[in-house]
Amino acid sequence: MNLLLHTCCAPCSTAIIEYLLNREIRPALFYFNPNIYPREEYEIRKNECSRYARQLGLEIIDGDYDHDLWLKNIAGLEKEPERGKRCLECFRMRLSATAWLANEKGFDTIAATLASSRWKNLEQIAEAGKQAIIPYPHLTFWDKNWRKEGLSERRRILLQENGFYNQKYCGCEFSTRNS
Repeated sequence: MNLLLHTCCAPCSTAIIEYLLNREIRPALFYFNPNIYPREEYEIRKNECSRYARQLGLEIIDGDYDHDLWLKNIAGLEKEPERGKRCLECFRMRLSATAWLANEKGFDTIAATLASSRWKNLEQIAEAGKQAIIPYPHLTFWDKNWRKEGLSERRRILLQENGFYNQKYCGCEFSTRNS
């Protein structure tokens, strides 16, 4: 398996990456999160992901931070609750970019660390991932529930062991009202 893993943050990535490495799958990480606000928060999360990738000797690809484009994509959905239509549109944007990059770079599978977060709707992530690969028939979206098999507990342990910054909200300015 040649996997491009969309990575939202280091805490959500740790147990998933460990799981993959234990199965001899060395993913490339794609940090594409234009939803994160403010820019300082984005940089903190990106730096934590990059630090972890370097520690493990994994490639990390830095996607563009274009928050204005993200705002245009979710226009009209600002008042949606967490796990609502705004989140689905956000996942579509991020996973479509992941699928595009995977196609460009010759990957055969994509997955998302978003599916490890208790703040996220797994069905929305699966829908967005499956839609993202439609233009690329050779790609597979690995629709795994990354919260099972002890991975949520392992995430908590790895977060502490690595001393990662652990954010208190999903990322966008609209999710801060739920924190």
